[in-house]
Amino acid sequence: MALNYMGAAAINAVAALLSIPVIAAGIWLSTQADNACVQILQWPLIGLGVAVLAVGLAGFIGAFWRLPWLLLAYMVLMLLLVAALACLAVFIFVATTGSSVRPVPSRAFLEYDLADYSGWLRRRVADEPGRWDEIRTCLAATAPVCSELNQTYAAPQDFFAAWLTPMQSGCCKPPTRCGYTFVSATFWISPIDGAADPDCAAWSNDQDRLCYSCDSCKAGLLQNLRREWRRADVVLAVTVVALLAVYAMGCYAFRTARTDELFRRYRQGYT
Repeated sequence: MALNYMGAAAINAVAALLSIPVIAAGIWLSTQADNACVQILQWPLIGLGVAVLAVGLAGFIGAFWRLPWLLLAYMVLMLLLVAALACLAVFIFVATTGSSVRPVPSRAFLEYDLADYSGWLRRRVADEPGRWDEIRTCLAATAPVCSELNQTYAAPQDFFAAWLTPMQSGCCKPPTRCGYTFVSATFWISPIDGAADPDCAAWSNDQDRLCYSCDSCKAGLLQNLRREWRRADVVLAVTVVALLAVYAMGCYAFRTARTDELFRRYRQGYT
C-alpha cells in the first residue's frame, strides 16, 4: 500500500511539473511586444498553469501523507483544469484559423488583409471602440518595428527584395497597391490619386504615425498574433495530452492504493 501511495505521489509531482510549459508559454507571450500590447492570451495561460501547479502539489501532498480526501479533491480539480486547458487549446486553434498571406508582384515581402482573419480576433483587437488606439500607441512606444528599416534598407531594390515581418509590412510602409514612390523604407511620395483605398489615405510620413492607423497594420498584428498563438497552442496541446496520461495513471495508482487498504482492513478484521 505504501508503495502505491508513493507511486501516486510521484505521478502527482509529474503533473505539477507539467504546469511549467504552460506557465513558460504565457511568460513567453508576455515578452513579445505585440502580445504585451494586446494582453489577451498570456494571463489565462499563466493563471491555468499556476492552478495546475497548485493542484498537482496538493495531489502530491495528499498521496505522500495518505490523505484520501485531498487526493479526491485533486482528481476532481485536475480533471476540471485539464478540461479547461483542452477548451483553451481548441479555442486558440479556432480563433487563429484565418490567415491572409498574399504575395506581392516583384516584392519579396508579403502583405495581409484584415478581412481574412477570424471575426472574434478582429473584434477583440481592431473593432472595439478605442481599443486599436490603445494598441497602436503601445506598439509605437514599445515595439521598434519600423525604426531599424531605414538603416537596413537604403536602396529601393534592397527594400523590395527584403523579407519583412508582418507588422513591418503592414505598419511601416503603405500598401503596394496604393502606388506610393519609395524614398526610404518609412518615407514615400504619395501618388496623384491615392484616396480610393482608406489605407492609402491613412498613410503618413510622420514617423510617429506611418501606417499604424491602416487596416494593413491591424492585419499584420493579427498575423503576428496568429503565429505566436499557434506556437503556444502546440505547447498547450502537448501538455494536455501529457496531463491526461498522468491523470489516468494517478487515478489507477490511487484506486490500487485504496483497494490494498480495504484488503488490509479486511484481513485485520478477519484475523
